[in-house]
Amino acid sequence: MMFFTRMALNGARRGAGRLLASPQLMHAAVLASFPPRPEGEASEGRVLWRVDVDGPHRWLYVLSPERPDLTAVVEQAGWPLAGTWETKPYDSLLDRVRLGGEYRFALVANPVRDVRVGQRRSKRLPHVTVAQQEQWLREKSVRAGFELLATDREVLDAAGAVRVDRVEELAVSERRDRVFRRGDGKVTLRTARFDGLLRVTDADAFRRVLCSGIGPAKGYGCGLLTVQRIAADA
Repeated sequence: MMFFTRMALNGARRGAGRLLASPQLMHAAVLASFPPRPEGEASEGRVLWRVDVDGPHRWLYVLSPERPDLTAVVEQAGWPLAGTWETKPYDSLLDRVRLGGEYRFALVANPVRDVRVGQRRSKRLPHVTVAQQEQWLREKSVRAGFELLATDREVLDAAGAVRVDRVEELAVSERRDRVFRRGDGKVTLRTARFDGLLRVTDADAFRRVLCSGIGPAKGYGCGLLTVQRIAADA
């Protein structure tokens, strides 16, 4: 069973500033919201989280295989006397996933590529342009069980004539480098937010991605794919 949780962050609190500045600290705070799992006990999903900005507000989203207790996060970065969090079972959404289902989606990811160095080693490098990051998501979507949706749109060609092109409903924003400390070292992540429309091409693969995320740096607020259905499932 999976759970989806939403919590408002209080930007006026010093603790919120610390957590928002460091994915390492936010990751630790989120994981501390779950009791230790008995040794050897497996879980079908994993803990994913993301912080969304909505005007002056900050929202923490957590997807997890257990119901979280975010009391410690609220005490640091919420409204301990008035606010709390909202947790809903996620399985009803997973059960409704069907081939051909269409969704509006949001994803913050760490688009990277592996480059061979020498005979055996490889080095992970970030994609730096919007075009590279869009292509990264297209390639990921194949194994993730979805395709990006495109619509017809009128555009002007070089001669000023109107033509109709198929254009993907995809926006890339919030492109930035996140730099934070981990132990004695420093971590740099190049992240981007993707918003758009998709169609399910493999329901089982899509459900797995919803529960396990896309791309690397999942512990640092990347990879959580959130969706909202826009058309009746087939």
